[in-house]
Amino acid sequence: MATTSDPYFEEVLTYLKEQRGFDFTGYKRASLLRRVQRRMSTLHVETYEDYLDYLQMHPEEFTPLFNTILINVTDFFRDPEAWDYFRAQVLPDLLKTKAEENIRVWSAGCASGQEAFTLAMVFADALGLDAFRERVKIYATDVDEEALAAARQATFTDREMSGVPEEMREKYFERNGQRYVFRKELRRSVIFGRNDLVQDAPMSHVDVLACRNTLMYFNAETQAQILQRLHFALRPDGILFLGNAEMLLSHASQFRPVEIKRRFFRKVANSRDRRTSAAPQISPYPRSDESQWGRLRQEALLSSAQAQIVLDADSCLALANQRASQLFGLSSHDVGRPIQDLEVSYRPLELRSPIDEAGREHRPVWVRGVSWMRRQGETLVLDIQVVPLLDETGSLLGTTVLFNDVTHYRRLQGELEYANRQLETAYEELQSTNEELETTNEELQSTVEELETTNEELQSTNEELETMNEELQSMNDELHVSNEVLRERQDEVDHLNRFMSAVLGSMSAGVVVVDRDLRITAWNSKAEDMWGVRADEAVGEHLLNLDIGLPVQELRPMIKRQIRGQGSDDEVVTVEAVNRRGRKVEVQVTVSPLSENGEEPGGAILVTDLLNQD
Repeated sequence: MATTSDPYFEEVLTYLKEQRGFDFTGYKRASLLRRVQRRMSTLHVETYEDYLDYLQMHPEEFTPLFNTILINVTDFFRDPEAWDYFRAQVLPDLLKTKAEENIRVWSAGCASGQEAFTLAMVFADALGLDAFRERVKIYATDVDEEALAAARQATFTDREMSGVPEEMREKYFERNGQRYVFRKELRRSVIFGRNDLVQDAPMSHVDVLACRNTLMYFNAETQAQILQRLHFALRPDGILFLGNAEMLLSHASQFRPVEIKRRFFRKVANSRDRRTSAAPQISPYPRSDESQWGRLRQEALLSSAQAQIVLDADSCLALANQRASQLFGLSSHDVGRPIQDLEVSYRPLELRSPIDEAGREHRPVWVRGVSWMRRQGETLVLDIQVVPLLDETGSLLGTTVLFNDVTHYRRLQGELEYANRQLETAYEELQSTNEELETTNEELQSTVEELETTNEELQSTNEELETMNEELQSMNDELHVSNEVLRERQDEVDHLNRFMSAVLGSMSAGVVVVDRDLRITAWNSKAEDMWGVRADEAVGEHLLNLDIGLPVQELRPMIKRQIRGQGSDDEVVTVEAVNRRGRKVEVQVTVSPLSENGEEPGGAILVTDLLNQD
């Protein structure tokens, strides 16, 4: 079997990403390799190159492959101790903080929905049914469309309901035949949708985010990307609920532990989370003539000491103030010309790229420390800011480019750096004294890093074991279903065997059934009585090898014709035979083909009726 060093393995992952939008490159390679090879073994495909060809020729293979990779193992109230802590400690504090506000919950990687409905039951118990319907929205997402389709049905078997307490089962579910259905009026508060944690935009303004035993499938780099998205999704002070195989020891700047053992963490808010949008201020004083205000604004812009040019939505020059005209040699004749036709578009900097970026992303773009030697031999250092100009609907009106002359500042910065170097020289003796202390500190730091590395390795091992456990549980579920099907098929076969035995045993004639090789497959009780051979002695033996009073050699041509399908009807013949008591008897033998629905006969049936005996 191929390994992950095979370049075709990466080509398979790239093909899945390009054709179906599933990016598995961030999954742990060992786990991903096992699941892909499992699917290849099922198809008897040896190499990744052959499997890539198979995927291209058989698009229907995507579905079973994704079902194999995306292990959907979940249960109601999985890890009961963690859910007890959530109900007893986390939820009361949340409800106290939120008062009468709406609550948003996100179940990321929800699989077939048990976790999302568990959250619904817990919140409904805490708030009451009416308040739950009015205040709580639970968003449940996964990348597996088949799992989401099953989750939307909200129906579960007795086995899947084993983790739900009896009182909750009666309160929140209705019995429908052999399955349980989550109550419809509560089901409306749970919204299912597809979301790829690696590629898609996260939910926002979430109070509780449950992402349990999902991160463990990804490598460290992808985990960090996902955690950044989860951090963005949570409100300040929001709660993150992870699975028992996941930790956040290396992400203390984003999440702080609330209860490490049960895997509850709280978001660490940053400056971006605390930003507020200022409302436009309306002046209480009356304005003078609007045209006068316009002239005032224009003159203020033109006289600004900071060089500034304004472009319209088509990147044509609309305005340049006096400082910009002096620096870049612009005049009124340049107004209306495309920016790419002007020298300022590429000197002191290629401007078109930051202008396009600012217009595309609707955000200011900075380019700092641009050094520009003018024709007079003067060198300027500029910080350039490109700002998109938007109307009240967010549509792009144009762009303004600000050229901040920081030459003096940079000169002062250089002088400061020189002074710092002199200061560093003065502190060399002190530095020498501190070296021994720093050496000791480095040794301690090295020890701490070794411990952190060991902890990360243990965490990775734990995640891998948990992943393997999920896979084994998935395989166990599949085997359980297969065993149930086999048991049902065996019951059907046993019933048919009993039925056929009863039919053959009730016949008054001797019945013998042979296959195409004339080996006996059935021998009823009347045949035992007539010829003195028990069924267990006869079945499996060649008919011509049996030592019975029936002249089977005379019957052989008839049997062969019926087996070959050459007989037009059943053939009947009367022969003399000797019964099991040694008496001569006259027997009527009927030979019929053993076939079904016009197919080629698979054997023959011999029916022997006793006519008279001496």
